[in-house]
Amino acid sequence: MNQYAAALLGEVRSSRPLIHHITNTVTINDCANITLSVGAAPVMAGAIEEAAEMAMIAGALVLNIGTLTPNQVDAMIAAGKAANTRGIPVILDPVGVGATRLRTESAERILNECTVTILKGNAGEIGVLAGSGGTVRGVDSGGCTGDPAEVALRCAKRWSTVVAMTAETDIVTGRDEVYLIKNGHPMMERLSGTGCMAASVVGACAAVGDDSGRSAAAALAIFGLAGERAGRAASGPYSFRTALFDELSSLTPEHLAKDAQVEVLRGI
Repeated sequence: MNQYAAALLGEVRSSRPLIHHITNTVTINDCANITLSVGAAPVMAGAIEEAAEMAMIAGALVLNIGTLTPNQVDAMIAAGKAANTRGIPVILDPVGVGATRLRTESAERILNECTVTILKGNAGEIGVLAGSGGTVRGVDSGGCTGDPAEVALRCAKRWSTVVAMTAETDIVTGRDEVYLIKNGHPMMERLSGTGCMAASVVGACAAVGDDSGRSAAAALAIFGLAGERAGRAASGPYSFRTALFDELSSLTPEHLAKDAQVEVLRGI
């Protein structure tokens, strides 16, 4: 798996896929810059008049409901349907789902009306969408009810998608496998937007990968390892933010081959 992640990072940088975002206005600039740092090209096009057209020329589409409005959700669905017609991966980050009825209904509407390739959320969000229970306060996770790996699998089965659950140990469901990603740093929880940025990195890897589950797991290892390296250089949350971009930009396939921590489980 380490070699796969290393090769995927090299492919992102050599092909520089266009990643179309309809995303959170709080973190939109960070998402654009983290996309550049991993080696892809961002575009932030949320107007419904162009969302579908832009999605059809992208390598991946990243949807994030962090600061949603009904009009934005309409644009997301238009873009998602257009991406589906071209086989372009769609990544959904259901930020704060479960906190309000609007968020929950909007996420479920996107999942029902579009084919979502990868559903990336924290444990509380994935628990809510799995139907097994999860707690969310604002946009922060309060955790899920039950074993996290089983909850991720339940959610993946319910929505027929790959699930990437971010936590201290990230969990990704593949077709027949579960990946546990242990890269990361505690400082990542002290900075607004790291979850949104993770979705952008997932989008970049999904755009060039040949397997959605493996690509999502590799993306979280890439982002987590950059976080580990940034944590060693930072003295606080904002110096960590700067270091995170720098470390991701300078991360090499050789670093991943050596230091990615991905465990593959089968038969769960």
